[in-house]
Amino acid sequence: MSSQTAGVLQLLALIAALALAYRPLGDYMARVYSSEKHYGPEKWIYKAIGANPAAEMRWPAYLRGVLAFSAVSVLLLYLMQRVQGSLPGSLGFSSIDPDQAFNTAASFVANTNWQSYYGEQAMGHVVQTGGLAVQNFLSAAVGMAVAVALVRGFARARTGELGNFWADLVRGTVRILVPISVIGALVLVACGAVQNFSGVHEVGQFMGGTQEWNGGAVASQEAIKELGTNGGGYFNANSAHPFENPAPLSNLFEIFLILLIPFALTRTFGRMVGSLRQGYAILGTMATIWIGFTALMMWTEFAHHGPAFEIAGGAMEGKETRFGIAGSSIFAVATTLTSTGAVNSFHSSYTGFGGGITMLGMQLGEIAPGGVGSGLYGMLVMAIITVFIAGLMVGRTPEYLGKKIGTRQIKLAACYILITPALVLGFTAVAMALPTPGDSMTNSGAHGFSEILYAYTSGANNNGSAFAGLNADTQWFNTTIGIAMLLGRFLPIVFVLALAGSLAEQKPVPETAGTLRTDKPLYAGLLVGTILIITGLTYFPALALGPLAEGLAS
Repeated sequence: MSSQTAGVLQLLALIAALALAYRPLGDYMARVYSSEKHYGPEKWIYKAIGANPAAEMRWPAYLRGVLAFSAVSVLLLYLMQRVQGSLPGSLGFSSIDPDQAFNTAASFVANTNWQSYYGEQAMGHVVQTGGLAVQNFLSAAVGMAVAVALVRGFARARTGELGNFWADLVRGTVRILVPISVIGALVLVACGAVQNFSGVHEVGQFMGGTQEWNGGAVASQEAIKELGTNGGGYFNANSAHPFENPAPLSNLFEIFLILLIPFALTRTFGRMVGSLRQGYAILGTMATIWIGFTALMMWTEFAHHGPAFEIAGGAMEGKETRFGIAGSSIFAVATTLTSTGAVNSFHSSYTGFGGGITMLGMQLGEIAPGGVGSGLYGMLVMAIITVFIAGLMVGRTPEYLGKKIGTRQIKLAACYILITPALVLGFTAVAMALPTPGDSMTNSGAHGFSEILYAYTSGANNNGSAFAGLNADTQWFNTTIGIAMLLGRFLPIVFVLALAGSLAEQKPVPETAGTLRTDKPLYAGLLVGTILIITGLTYFPALALGPLAEGLAS
């Protein structure tokens, strides 16, 4: 069997597994967020934090809950790292420097999981498990809560109430993320992933010396790392490390976890707004972009250019032989089209066009299918932009799901789609203009520019993967990428919740013969085109200086 055929079979198996899980998980999540029942453990949590889960919130109160909870999370995680040297289970590692502690705290709370450190050489068991892994759950639950709030904005009428943030946060964690992560961790352990609390020990001889490795609760962190589209690795090699991702089967399972909730949330959306066909339209849009990007990546990396490529069967540089080109390509597209950022290969070593595909996947806004929660609300904002453009084309007031898209709604949607490109391009321009940041680049020319463009694209879009080759552990990059991560996560949430509140206050508009049918393939195609055009117009000049220039020159 050829490598290309094996890759196609892997992709088909992945699609089949996602299709089987789509309906039951999507319906279950809709019931979770619509339920008025509170379980015993949830009641204990509400009592501990002093929250009333039955109290409805308007969008400013919901936003205050998101921001207050996230601010406290950043502070606590920062303090844990600063006092790590005094904590038990630190494995002898010292406390983390202030700039790196800030960067890591911002990263994990923002669901970015950008890492400018070597996990196995910097973080002990307490920080890894009690700090980073906990934020993997909580940051994912925050994204899901915001998405559900926006869905309620479409579903409700003549009220500004969007539900209760604390109830949505706790339910998403307790009823969805924890149970699936437990199952996922057991599967990964069965595949060979490590799960222990061992200390640092020497492993054999390597090139005249010894290697030192430490264990950890790797499988459990790996499960929520992928399921919550977090991406932060226990080890520096991330999902290319055999302790995290030991075999082709575990590799395919991790890709499944990455895509599981973002795709299933489209079913949840359709169920909660009372139209499954609307959910299918969003699903079709996401799937079209994901499959298209995956096919393009596999074609790019399998293309033979010269004797070395022909002997290896494609562009094997930077890829694990146990995964091959196909397993690496599928993983790379999944992790950059979502906000995961986990890597099982060296993105910097992809072909020029292949590296550009990973970058463009993030620059789309990570909406195909995107992160848990963030992918859905990002796609719904693009859906609003699309009906607005369609309304201008036919001279009608745009409507989506029975809600008029007026001046206020389109301004909020425009702010949402502009903030991230402003952060990416602004920080990249400043970094390239100053003399010091350029010293962190391993490569010069187009590839060196791509290293910095990728870093800020990854940070501002809350992805967290790295193009590598860039020494990001400097005060400049730790600080500026940390700021980009926080602003790129929470400023869009402000606009999303304000949009949700304005929609929830509206009176539904009855459907007429002139209403644009947003549950049809024609609209899904228009949505795909709108996404690609807006992104292309925004990022094309920067991409032309980096991956496109490199690809055309090779």
